[in-house]
Amino acid sequence: MLEILRDYGLILLIGQYPQGPLGGLAMTLILAVLALALSFPLAVLVGIARTSPIKAVAWAAAGYANSVRGLPLLLVVFWSYFAVPALTGRNVSATAMMLAALVVYESAYLGEIVRAGIAALPRGQTQAARALGMGYWSTLRNVVLPQALYNMIPSMLNQFVVVVKNTSLAYVIGVDELTNAAYQVNSQLLTKPFQVYALLAITYFVLCFALSRAVEAVERRIASARLSRPA
Repeated sequence: MLEILRDYGLILLIGQYPQGPLGGLAMTLILAVLALALSFPLAVLVGIARTSPIKAVAWAAAGYANSVRGLPLLLVVFWSYFAVPALTGRNVSATAMMLAALVVYESAYLGEIVRAGIAALPRGQTQAARALGMGYWSTLRNVVLPQALYNMIPSMLNQFVVVVKNTSLAYVIGVDELTNAAYQVNSQLLTKPFQVYALLAITYFVLCFALSRAVEAVERRIASARLSRPA
């Protein structure tokens, strides 16, 4: 493994960059960060719609969230890969299509996290805001969402760990992320598949373990902040 790291470490880390496109672990992290950042606003809208007093809006949001969550991510990736060029009539990069698939998929999961965060707030918060004369949107914007989103931070960070692992599916449409970089290294070596893919597994484990520990630290900090608040 040390020889593989010495000879092919840069490919696993940044792909062919700067002689070629950026790839490897760097592309994996970029995909994960962009997917979470772009899906978050959509997830907030889905979560709000899921708790809407208008039944048609709530049903439509529930249909979207449940339909997407009921599909394998790989199927969403394939649909993006084949459907987007057919609908737009343009060739779109595999990286952009993978990002689109991740945004669609993660917005459904994060939307459920937002819905749960809103539903978990005591009803007295909303009732007190209404008693003060605040309307639905004003209550949502100034009372409900600030508290709900703060409480959801650990869950959202945990979802980021899931997104990092989901980016490995980008390999099937040729995106040059970490798994694809490992495949390229294995194609060059031919005789060391166990070592190459063991190194890939270790890399994912170390990355996700570090992110999980960071999430735990954030959870402890939030719990400490709650305990320090005056009653």
